[in-house]
Amino acid sequence: MKREACDQWMSKVVRLKAKHTCEACGNMDRQMHNCHVFSRSRKATRWSLYNTLCMCSYCHMHYTGNPIEFTQFLNKYLGPAHLEILQEKSNALMKTTKALRKEIALHYKKEYKKLEANPDYEPVSWN
Repeated sequence: MKREACDQWMSKVVRLKAKHTCEACGNMDRQMHNCHVFSRSRKATRWSLYNTLCMCSYCHMHYTGNPIEFTQFLNKYLGPAHLEILQEKSNALMKTTKALRKEIALHYKKEYKKLEANPDYEPVSWN
């Protein structure tokens, strides 16, 4: 799946927000990934900060290959209510346009700059 500017800026926000620390194991030494709870193919939640975690490459691959274990982790880490709301949102149909993706990229670029200037800033999700 193609990664556009909107994906790249959001990923930067997710990793900076977590201070480049894996939210699963606490590791700071490995390459960090923007891990989606529900697939990026689900446009309604693709650019939602509520649908992402910062994970090291090891944990991301581990949980990708072990979906039951990933669900158990998510239930403990985010809570079942969060996941239920997120699943409902992820099932919504959403079409994107080049203009909308540009708007999302600009939003996350601004959020990144705010977070870079103030590490305590809580970034606002696009949706």
